[in-house]
Amino acid sequence: MLYFATPSGPEVTAAMSRGDLGFITTPAQHNLRPEGAAWCADNGCFGKGYPGDEQWLAWLAGKDHLQDCRFATAPDVVGDAHATYERSLPFLSQIRALGYPAAYVGQDGQEDFDPPWAEFDALFIGGTTEWKLGPAAASLVAQALDRGKWVHMGRVNSRKRLRYAHSIGCHSVDGTYLAFGPSKNLPPLLRWLKELEES
Repeated sequence: MLYFATPSGPEVTAAMSRGDLGFITTPAQHNLRPEGAAWCADNGCFGKGYPGDEQWLAWLAGKDHLQDCRFATAPDVVGDAHATYERSLPFLSQIRALGYPAAYVGQDGQEDFDPPWAEFDALFIGGTTEWKLGPAAASLVAQALDRGKWVHMGRVNSRKRLRYAHSIGCHSVDGTYLAFGPSKNLPPLLRWLKELEES
């Protein structure tokens, strides 16, 4: 299980360079990727960090170390699968053309219709907390795994949720757990990840 976080202090940055953690970035952030770190590019639509369509693609085009990037997330609409489909579909091929694995975000209501499986490389489980932790999202993860997709879950900030994401087959997660007390929270997070590795 790979945990993507922001480089909140030297200890976290060192853990990323060692490969113990991954690095997540958005256009609104100005963090530098720790040397050697696996990373992912999120669009910033959750919150107020999305810069606009042209700016998003230009930001992606300006990045390097694409061989270490697990995915770049197409623009989405939080909690709305139909709106996300309409918004994301034009971007998936463009993200791929820039050299990234393209990620599509599963949202509430995705169980009602098929996502565009052939158009993306990674499934990002977003949506509301209730949907994310419910049977519809778990079924979507299983379908993605059957198709050989990378699967990621967003907003994972506890041992319980980390273990749940692992139990349904997610390859990676992200969260802000380390941003609020990195020195205090890094040791338990690394311990939780080791537990999963050994289970």
